[in-house]
Amino acid sequence: MPADKKTIDKAKKLRDRILDADHKYYVLSKPDIDDYTYDMLMKELQELEKQYPELRTPDSPTQRVGNDLSNEFPTVIHEVPMLSLSNSYDENDLDEFDRRINNLLKGVDYQYVCELKFDGIAVSLTYRNGLLVQGATRGDGSRGDEITNNLKTVRSIPLRLDKNIDIEVRGEVFFMLKEFFRINEEQEAEGRPRYANPRNTAAGSLKLKDSREVAARKLNMYCYSLRFLDAKEHTKLVSHYDNMQFLKKLRFPVNDNTKVVKNIGEVKRFCEETEANRDELPYEIDGVVVKIDSLKQQEKIGSIAKSPRWAIAYKFKAKQAVTKLKDITLQVGRIGTITPVAELEPVFLAGSTISRATLHNSDEIERKDIRVNDYVKIEKGGDVIPKVVEVVKERRAKNSRPFKMPEKCPVCRQPIHRPDGEANHYCTNVMCPAQVQGRIEHFVARSAMDIEGLGYQIVEKFIQLGYLKDITDIYKLRSKEKELKSLERFGAKSIDNILNSVERSKERPFDKVLYSIGIRHVGDRTAKILARQFKDIDNLINAKAEDIEKIHEVGPRIAESVYDFFHTKTNLQMIEKLRKAGLKFESEKSSAGSNKFEGLTFVLTGTLEKYKREEAQEIIESLGGKASSSVSKKTSYVLAGSDAGSKLTKAKELGVKVITEDEFEKMVK
Repeated sequence: MPADKKTIDKAKKLRDRILDADHKYYVLSKPDIDDYTYDMLMKELQELEKQYPELRTPDSPTQRVGNDLSNEFPTVIHEVPMLSLSNSYDENDLDEFDRRINNLLKGVDYQYVCELKFDGIAVSLTYRNGLLVQGATRGDGSRGDEITNNLKTVRSIPLRLDKNIDIEVRGEVFFMLKEFFRINEEQEAEGRPRYANPRNTAAGSLKLKDSREVAARKLNMYCYSLRFLDAKEHTKLVSHYDNMQFLKKLRFPVNDNTKVVKNIGEVKRFCEETEANRDELPYEIDGVVVKIDSLKQQEKIGSIAKSPRWAIAYKFKAKQAVTKLKDITLQVGRIGTITPVAELEPVFLAGSTISRATLHNSDEIERKDIRVNDYVKIEKGGDVIPKVVEVVKERRAKNSRPFKMPEKCPVCRQPIHRPDGEANHYCTNVMCPAQVQGRIEHFVARSAMDIEGLGYQIVEKFIQLGYLKDITDIYKLRSKEKELKSLERFGAKSIDNILNSVERSKERPFDKVLYSIGIRHVGDRTAKILARQFKDIDNLINAKAEDIEKIHEVGPRIAESVYDFFHTKTNLQMIEKLRKAGLKFESEKSSAGSNKFEGLTFVLTGTLEKYKREEAQEIIESLGGKASSSVSKKTSYVLAGSDAGSKLTKAKELGVKVITEDEFEKMVK
């Protein structure tokens, strides 16, 4: 039944209110509603669109949260190439640039526009009739990748304009520093390596296959170029600065640190002031972009093969400082990754006092020959995270000794291990206190034991109060029910929900338990493979490394990690506690026809109505089949839902059989 006029109007009002809130928060930095109200508006709109799919418009803010469709990245040819800029590193280069401009314009008056040079990723946005229809990366300048779905998740980018115009807008996608630091804190908590700098992280984020992951990264953007696709309209444009003001009126994010100046002397002053104040900005910049303001003069000056002659980038120098390395300590991550850290004499650099810097791993320490009590040169240029660049060896003490990695974990004193072919050392004791918070968060996640209510803050609180010392304590919470319900800000109902969810988790299958206990290199799919092959935990405990390695899709690195895990005493003690708590440590016995998909490979594409994608994959794998992410001649079936994309096209080209959900259900039954 289609939506009535009242419902249509309600959906439009919700869309407009949410998009307006996005603009005020992400572009103007002046939020007018709190997070809870925003979330409730979004939830109400999502429910309306779910009930009435025809209300789901391309410019709906629900499109910003991403979807579970795997992104394909077709090539986009840029009608006007996205050229890179020539670089300058000192005032002499700026003077030379100004002399060239003066010669090319033959003494005609001109002025410059100075803008910040954001350390991000250049992208192009195409609007038709005011609607965002395509987003692309710069690529090699002539060709880029089509990443529309991922760019729609950037909340500062308008999905629909107030004017029905055809334009191309270019700009830089980047991270606000607070968001980059948040992501690195999560990386560190999960035992993964920290990202080196915001720019590379932004680039990687834009190429993620799942746009929901991109949405979670909270990228931002500033615009620096406008082009009308209608040739007649384009002739009305006069200056670059006016273009940016026009974009601002269209609700595009345009940075306010832009200035029109009359001569190269004023350009130099702008560069000096900006470099002096760069550390006060909430994002990374690595220089200033200087452009001729007049568009007619830009056209007259023209471009060379790779860059415009009417613009130049003044690059800031990387900031360095020398300080003493007092000690090298070891930091233990969520899965036991041990990272050496340089403890430094505090030194002020690039806007903050630096007292620690990551040394990555023992190979890096050996390569740079870093020793305790050395004087070291540290840098914080394009990288937000300070790093040790080199040792000042002429200041090294005569009695200094090379650093040697210790044999035991600094926290639990259990042996540490470096697998063959890896750069990192690991603490293999899952009961290590340094790993508790991260391992519990992994254990209770939806993709693992799916225990609702035990979010980050609650887990942290329960650890502080002594209720959770490791993952096995989750199944002892029932005995603390009275104490938990007496806690401030914890209602009886919320505690009941947590305890009931803990009880339900005991029904999770063996492969989910295997994934949840946090064996290094064992993801969801590998856990399924191991559970199917070994049937129960005892078979896996008794397996030799070479037996594990023989399994299809399990390589030597995974095999060694699994073997080491089950040959660590504390890990076996943890397994026994979980077994006594009632968790499933064996696969359910096969029923007749349970291997009916054996030897078959399925590829899922589009939006399924009757299943979540993960549910359909689990059904396929439970029946002995394989769920693949790409179509090839070896694919048996492509299960296609609505809005199926390039995978469906490729299946037809290769003659692979395409089935509907109804046909899939018949095959299952």
